[in-house]
Amino acid sequence: MAEKSILAYFHSPEQAEGAASKLKALRAIDVQVDRFGRYAGSGLQSAMNPYAGDFGSLGALTQAADVSTPDEGILIAADPAASGLSDGGGGGVTGIDIILAAVIDDAVYEQAVRVIQSAGGTM
Repeated sequence: MAEKSILAYFHSPEQAEGAASKLKALRAIDVQVDRFGRYAGSGLQSAMNPYAGDFGSLGALTQAADVSTPDEGILIAADPAASGLSDGGGGGVTGIDIILAAVIDDAVYEQAVRVIQSAGGTM
């Protein structure tokens, strides 16, 4: 039994989870859905007042980044998206931050690709 791997990108976790459940019905060997970003970290976990709170840098506050050094914080804060005025242009991937990784049997690969595309995924 030959295996193939698939990486697909989605706009929302609901789209990816829907595709994942259909891939599991196709007897996928492994399926995982996760969110990724430009910077490491999961961002702020609680609401805080930036005027009174203690936050490491603008990069940590606006980019959901785990900032380990002051220099890293400065570089992340220099990103146009940190200002809140970025329109998402520039040819980068915008709004597609959910990834689905799957390992499936080669016999159902084409069917799995159709499932992903019908759920709104991009490969």
